[in-house]
Amino acid sequence: MSKVLVVKAHPLTAEHSRTITVLNQFMQVYQANHPADEISWLDLYQADIPEIDQDLLCAWTALKAGQPVTELRITQQVKLEQFNHYTDQYIATEKFVIANPLWNLNVPTKLKAWLDTVMVAGKTFKYTETAAEPLVIGKRAVHIQSAGGVYAGTDFASQYVKAILGFAGVDEVLPVSIEGADHSPEEAPAIMKAAMASASQLARHF
Repeated sequence: MSKVLVVKAHPLTAEHSRTITVLNQFMQVYQANHPADEISWLDLYQADIPEIDQDLLCAWTALKAGQPVTELRITQQVKLEQFNHYTDQYIATEKFVIANPLWNLNVPTKLKAWLDTVMVAGKTFKYTETAAEPLVIGKRAVHIQSAGGVYAGTDFASQYVKAILGFAGVDEVLPVSIEGADHSPEEAPAIMKAAMASASQLARHF
């Protein structure tokens, strides 16, 4: 049995989103083929993901200097608890399914905020004399991403997600791309059909 976290980084539903349509197809096939797995969903547009701001930066500085958590401002304590929750959830999870659109050549800001909770020195990675090394290993991920144009894996967003996850112990990031439907709308049905087939095939063996 594996612990799986599905990260929905899109504000729309399958009715209006190619990304979520393919995500739902992936999860339907995945659950049918892995019925014993423990699956949790994280909707980033419904969750309260704290961004790294003045409260968090000052709180971390104070804690590093030895100040007790209980002496921090309430807003700082709340944000720390939220931030640490998502870090701990990441550490406890073995498989990730991340679904997002490509917006302005990058990931949605909500996904960036979540990935910031993943990159925590001393918890998910450490610095050595020569390089940074993961403190957690053996994790896997599927990255489902839609884009109006065709980038074939050269876009910043997919490379960023792969690099960040690799930095934090994800050994393999398997892509499912939905590309070109806006650039060539006449090909949209074929593009979606191919993406759905790719997602289904990957879901059976992930």
